[in-house]
Amino acid sequence: MLTPSAAKPFEGRPAGRAKAIDLVDDLGAACAAGRQSEVEHLRGERLDGGQQERRHFPLSPAQSHRTSRRVTAAPPPDLFDRRRRALVRDRAARSGVELFLHERAFAECLDRIGDIKRRFERALLIGVPDPGWIARLEAVADTVESLDPGALFATAAGGAHAEEDRHDLGIARFDLIVAIGTLDTVNDLGAALLSIRRALRPDSVFIGVLAGGDSLPALRRAMLAADQLTGPAAARTHPRIAPATLAGLLSAARFVMPVVDVDRVTLRYDGMPALIRDLRKMGASNMLAERAAPRGRHWAQLAAAAFAAAAVDGRTEERIDLIHFLGWSTPD
Repeated sequence: MLTPSAAKPFEGRPAGRAKAIDLVDDLGAACAAGRQSEVEHLRGERLDGGQQERRHFPLSPAQSHRTSRRVTAAPPPDLFDRRRRALVRDRAARSGVELFLHERAFAECLDRIGDIKRRFERALLIGVPDPGWIARLEAVADTVESLDPGALFATAAGGAHAEEDRHDLGIARFDLIVAIGTLDTVNDLGAALLSIRRALRPDSVFIGVLAGGDSLPALRRAMLAADQLTGPAAARTHPRIAPATLAGLLSAARFVMPVVDVDRVTLRYDGMPALIRDLRKMGASNMLAERAAPRGRHWAQLAAAAFAAAAVDGRTEERIDLIHFLGWSTPD
């Protein structure tokens, strides 16, 4: 059960204004881009994360089944397009990445690490949209390595360009691993968590943040409304990981004392085009392997109108759930 607690105020951004991110379809080509993005940060508060959500899938390859003959089931196809995942992050790096939610998540992780009265010897940072994060993590760790699924982010940070579920992190190399904002789009999350746990020494810490829960319900409703007026509903958003599902995956990967809670951020946008521009700059547009075909300008106009119809005083309120997690490795 998650324990509600007050969210800490975010520093280092202009008061009252912010940007947003979630895992939604990249509508930039269809939406008009005439207005400047304008988002008002209202609040961030801890909520009980017990809501039932659609589960992240697939999590790991199917298990083999024993019969009179050994039969091995083929692994399911990739949910996320691996090449597009890297390209989306590279596009954000080239255009100037929007760091609002990334920074909020990283700063909170640093605060939580600071509560662990311990100096770490060797740390790994997974997800590096800001190369300055390396020096900030060096405040608690003697050596910091990094990894990012985007080539440009990885190069800027002097780290490895690799996918979390396909990269060998080694065995018992780190006593701290921090993962910010990438694990929600890993095809085999179970394999990635097992690799991370193997890479930790006994009695070491795995901490991080990913987007999930009930993120961006207003935008999802707007896209569904447009679909209903133009044809059958289509998959335009990524499956969202529920807090309870993530806790179970951490336990299955043999992390002990897993803790999962939700930082719910409420934002206000002046229109869908502003949100879509931010999604692209956050590296968070559609990475699905089977993406819905675009339905053109008319569909985009219908979606934007549905989004605007939910506005109060000219702005539509949205929610983004940042799921924080922490687990400890055990002796082998």
